[in-house]
Amino acid sequence: MRARKPLALSLYFHGLPPCIEEFRFHPSRRWRFDLAWPSHSVAVEQDGGIWTGGRHSGGAGQIKDMEKLNNAALLGWRVFRFTPQQIRNGHARLFMTQVFNMGGRT
Repeated sequence: MRARKPLALSLYFHGLPPCIEEFRFHPSRRWRFDLAWPSHSVAVEQDGGIWTGGRHSGGAGQIKDMEKLNNAALLGWRVFRFTPQQIRNGHARLFMTQVFNMGGRT
């Protein structure tokens, strides 16, 4: 497995199935998930910059995220969002392990 995102590598080494990075999930929009398991309709988004005025913290960024995630839900995706801190401290890995221990369902 050749992973660029640290979480993808960590999840793989802890027994989760390989994911696809930067997966384009929508048939007509250019939206992508940071990590995705299409056969399970499960995805992960890393929301960086929430404390420093990053794209996800401003009003326009939040509205764009809502549009993307609402459309993902219409297509049957379950999307889990984590901060960089949650990825570094292992919370994201533990949570995603629970998701896959439930058969990819929550």
